[in-house]
Amino acid sequence: MEQVAQFLPLIILFGIFYFLIIRPQQKQQKEHASMLESLGKGDKILTSGGLYAEIIKVEEDFIKIKLNDTNIVKLDKGYVAKKVEA
Repeated sequence: MEQVAQFLPLIILFGIFYFLIIRPQQKQQKEHASMLESLGKGDKILTSGGLYAEIIKVEEDFIKIKLNDTNIVKLDKGYVAKKVEA
């Protein structure tokens, strides 16, 4: 019984750590992955570099985006920060 009492604060600390840090981070990763899967042609995005762009074509690992009327570039899906709603 004394051995369990010694580890009880450590167990409680791990529980707090899990619910305040690990679980919300996993939820955010799942939401970001589902957002990446839902991207389609014509969607407006914000890249992690701070560029606003419009999706031209979605490929398996990359997307082609239009920065302005003349610049079309290929971007890794991992660098999409968020989908911008109009």
